[in-house]
Amino acid sequence: MDYKNILTTCVYCGTGCGLNLQVLDGRIVGVLPAAEHPLSQGRLCVKGWNAASFVYSPDRLTVPLIRRDGRLVEATWDEALTLVAQKLLRIRDESGPHALGVLTSAKCTNEENYLLQKLARAVLKTNNVDHCARLCHAPTVAGLAAAFGSGAMTNSIPEFESDTACFLIIGSNTSEAHPLIASRILKARERGARLIVIDPRETQMARLADLYLAQRPGSDVAVLNGLMQVIMEEELWDKEYVAGRTEGFDAMKAVVSGYTPERVEQLSGVPADMLRQAARMYATHKPAAIIYTMGITQHTTGTDNVKSCANLAMLTGNVGVPGGGVNPLRGQNNVQGACDVGALPNVYTGYQAVTLPAVREKFEHAWGVTGLDPHVGLTVTEMIAAAGEGKIRALYIMAENPLVSDPDLNHARQCLNDVEFLVVQDIFLTETAQLADVVLPGASFVEKDGTFTGTDRRIQRVRQAIPPLGQSKPDWQIICELARKMGALDGASGGASGGASGGVSGGVSGFDFASPAEVMDEIAAVTPIYGGVHYDRLDRLGFLQWPCPTAEHSGTPYLHKERFSRGMGLFHPVEYIAPAEMADDEYPFVLTTGRSMFHWHTGSMTRRSTRLDQEVPTAYVEMHPQDAARIGLDGNRWVRIRSRRGEIQVAVRLTRRIRPGVVFMPFHFAETAANVLTHAALDPIAKIPEFKVCAVQVEAVSTEECHE
Repeated sequence: MDYKNILTTCVYCGTGCGLNLQVLDGRIVGVLPAAEHPLSQGRLCVKGWNAASFVYSPDRLTVPLIRRDGRLVEATWDEALTLVAQKLLRIRDESGPHALGVLTSAKCTNEENYLLQKLARAVLKTNNVDHCARLCHAPTVAGLAAAFGSGAMTNSIPEFESDTACFLIIGSNTSEAHPLIASRILKARERGARLIVIDPRETQMARLADLYLAQRPGSDVAVLNGLMQVIMEEELWDKEYVAGRTEGFDAMKAVVSGYTPERVEQLSGVPADMLRQAARMYATHKPAAIIYTMGITQHTTGTDNVKSCANLAMLTGNVGVPGGGVNPLRGQNNVQGACDVGALPNVYTGYQAVTLPAVREKFEHAWGVTGLDPHVGLTVTEMIAAAGEGKIRALYIMAENPLVSDPDLNHARQCLNDVEFLVVQDIFLTETAQLADVVLPGASFVEKDGTFTGTDRRIQRVRQAIPPLGQSKPDWQIICELARKMGALDGASGGASGGASGGVSGGVSGFDFASPAEVMDEIAAVTPIYGGVHYDRLDRLGFLQWPCPTAEHSGTPYLHKERFSRGMGLFHPVEYIAPAEMADDEYPFVLTTGRSMFHWHTGSMTRRSTRLDQEVPTAYVEMHPQDAARIGLDGNRWVRIRSRRGEIQVAVRLTRRIRPGVVFMPFHFAETAANVLTHAALDPIAKIPEFKVCAVQVEAVSTEECHE
């Protein structure tokens, strides 16, 4: 009997908890928390305890598939990769690199995201590279980078428990989406820290708060401006900090001064007196931390919302101190890392702009290529739409499922049906993979080595516990083999290895890695914020937080200590703009979406975890009892929800935790997908869809009608 524990990092939310995979005779038999882990400290949430339970699902992909005569049939790796290489290169040569699109994945490691964006840029020569950050935290990157010079969480998770005196949680269902972070906040409450929650839905954290402000969906800028108006009106702002460390204050003040509590009450529904109480509490208990998630970002004004959070934090001197800051909690295990290593259409690794000639020259030298694209590529939402218009002829999708995660799913499905060539690399035959021309079976997180970067910029190791199942392969190996099929060189001076016809002119060096450790060494060489990150250091120290520029640097627990990354922090004047689609007589309800404690993202993993799926097996909609009476729900418990884009039928849960006039749905369920209803109106800067506000009709249907 051979038993061992393999320390790794959880594959679910961005907290980055440590867990031990229990391996008996080469098979994972359980999960145990890591007692000494700096974040999880011997604890796990319900998803963490079940983090490996999907691995042996009978639905696992274990062999490549190629579509023949309309059906996906088994193929060899050589057949599948040769076909992918030939088709992508032919389309590139016929229509140019802009006819190709590549989606990387926040589920995959830093090394895999780096390699796929490198393949896209160096081999296919396109900057049409993006991933699911576009659908969750793109406004964080845009907004915080504009205000501070760095688009990441400013502080560290352990600081919440030890240092923070006041928490302002806005648009975050923390106890369900990030349970172990919520537990640290609640421990801080035990020592006297104050808690303010701003959310249209009365979450568990709202019920435990000192102050709960229930705003109308989409009115966040008005509420944040109102808080600042009170703070300035009552002289509670940090004048010395503002004068010494920021710029743009006067322009911001000129706008904010018009958002009196009484006006904000009209715009948001938050009572003026409660707004004043919240402003005083936040301003007088320091350090104060702002915490937010997709309730802030998934709006047409998502970037404005983030800039407003930055304004509030700078106004009170709460940036660059332990326990303070602006802290976006990332929803996926490696969404921060995927951004860091260049899985975005406008930047290479470390947020180095593709438009800057000196940056392109640096990467051309590092990668052994010429002619890198100087133009910003398309985002994921733009790529899907371009596929429907025939402008994108081929899409390569790694471990993403846009047929559940994208807005206006009926339109997204039509676009993916219309694309000429679709490749999906995943561990399950997801809704998106079912449409593919080629399916490549990747390996799960327990079957490969690598790193994830958590929400607080914490880079940690992922360790292989078992061999890949069947013929599946780690994603980094698939990408390297595909690159070589396309004519990439085995090394800086090596020869072509099985290159496809019409491959890379002159060859691209650097797809001959023997391990993910070697990939990280290349990432460190071209990425200043990761410059000191190497596997030997991670194995010895447990983690490193970027920026970590050299091998002697110990990492950075919190950002902007003495100066902002951009020098001076920049205030932005932000006016309230209403959501793109408001309730009206025809569509009188507002639909908002979010997570369930037991599920994650598009459900491809949690819904194949028996214990998690038993807890919440189907979709539902939350509705206030007043609204149930308004639509004549009576004894029925099913409704038809219709938007301007589609309709679904779903079971109802009556609750007073939601505002009248607002309905809430989790977005994890493909068969009753909330995103059939949502619309693709975009934030003009971050290009994120407005998932959190759309107008719908709701009508009661009988159980018999629903199942007809």
